[in-house]
Amino acid sequence: MDSKSTDNAILLEGKGLECIRDDRVLFSGLDFVLGSGQTLLLEGRNGSGKTSLLRILCGIRLPETGDVTWCGEDIFSLGPVYHEHIAYVGHRDGLKLDLTPMENLAMARGLGSPNPDTSPEDALQRVDLYGFEDVLTRNLSAGQQRRLALARLLVTRAQLWILDEPFTSLDVYGIELAEELFQEHISRGGMLAMTSHHAVNLDSARVNRINLSA
Repeated sequence: MDSKSTDNAILLEGKGLECIRDDRVLFSGLDFVLGSGQTLLLEGRNGSGKTSLLRILCGIRLPETGDVTWCGEDIFSLGPVYHEHIAYVGHRDGLKLDLTPMENLAMARGLGSPNPDTSPEDALQRVDLYGFEDVLTRNLSAGQQRRLALARLLVTRAQLWILDEPFTSLDVYGIELAEELFQEHISRGGMLAMTSHHAVNLDSARVNRINLSA
């Protein structure tokens, strides 16, 4: 890990994390800290444990050993209280294809803590999907569906965005748009934990890197 000092209080911390899959140790003795306005960028070969670590950070997989804490409290003990602070976009878009974009965003707001400053209409405008609000999601292109998945991040007040290959299916324009969303989020004190096979255009001074293949 490329450690960077910060004046921000530590919000997310991992201590001595170990993950085993199919009797193989993916990582062990892993430590990290993350404060507001920072990004945790996970790097490494396929199968090195990047997605497994994100699943641990989401609270949907337990580490074999070690702890993950939010504001000093174990995330698995916090349960729904912790989940109110996070939003996840994985390899799959997590959309309901038989709903419209507006309906998908309304559902995301209902399941999370709604962002009073961003309406579903605002979110669609931000990802350049305004005008497609009443089209069935299954009729959108793969890139448009990915942008809709990212729009779900905007309609809740989640501080920590957990992103597994967020640029999947995006063209150059879509990647630039996504990077703008991420930069705006961290500039407002938000946090990112993400993997990406693409180079990520973010403030390097605010990025903590973990190479799980090292």
